[in-house]
Amino acid sequence: MSLANKSLVIVGGTSGLGLAAARACVRAGARVVAVGRDPQKGAAVAQELGEAVRVLAADATDSTTADKAIALAVSEFGGFHGLYHVAGGSGRRRGDGPLHEITDEGWDFTLQLNLTSLFYSNRAAVRQFRAQGTGGSIVNCGSVLGFSPSPQFFATHAYAAAKAAIIGLTKSAAARYAPENIRLNVLAPALVATPMSQRAQGDEAILNFMKTKQPLDGGRIGQPEDLDAAVVWLLSDESRFVTGQVIAVDGGWSVSEGQHL
Repeated sequence: MSLANKSLVIVGGTSGLGLAAARACVRAGARVVAVGRDPQKGAAVAQELGEAVRVLAADATDSTTADKAIALAVSEFGGFHGLYHVAGGSGRRRGDGPLHEITDEGWDFTLQLNLTSLFYSNRAAVRQFRAQGTGGSIVNCGSVLGFSPSPQFFATHAYAAAKAAIIGLTKSAAARYAPENIRLNVLAPALVATPMSQRAQGDEAILNFMKTKQPLDGGRIGQPEDLDAAVVWLLSDESRFVTGQVIAVDGGWSVSEGQHL
């Protein structure tokens, strides 16, 4: 798969899933604007990936961030062809949890981080594609928790609501903008080893649960690189006939019962 001559924006592109995707996109020939909050991480990404990358230190929950990132892609690389929105995270420490325990702050924080930030980036991308008179590809990072809950270990219901809403937004927009060749799709990972999942990675009961909940490849936690091929494909012209889809890259999570050992 080739991304040659593609200019992309990855919101959340300086760590975890986004950083893995940035590396994969550069290997496939793309030029990338990687957006992340931490300037130090951004500097490390810029040094690693070189001239094919520009880094924007900014917060995805700021409504102007995506516009700035797209403008940077246009000015530095001469165009804008695709967006991968992977920024988000857990609201557990801010009050997310089971429905009866969610605080007002936990709800607001979690939706702002996971849903509103994605709305900002998707809106900016669609506006730019339409202004250019071109098509383009938007890939949104959801979660299996948006449609395949796991009540014992992963009962963060504001997070699940946000990820479910991402599917609704993506499908609705995909239907509206398909005649303009603007494509929107969702990648839905299960448990992946990222900074957000450190709690789960250190919990022996969860690791045992993963052996049967994510039974592929020995029953393991996913790695960020497990999503790379799907990201590159959805951003490339090889997926030009695909829109409005939810692709679970989940090790079998969504088709496995999982056993509490």
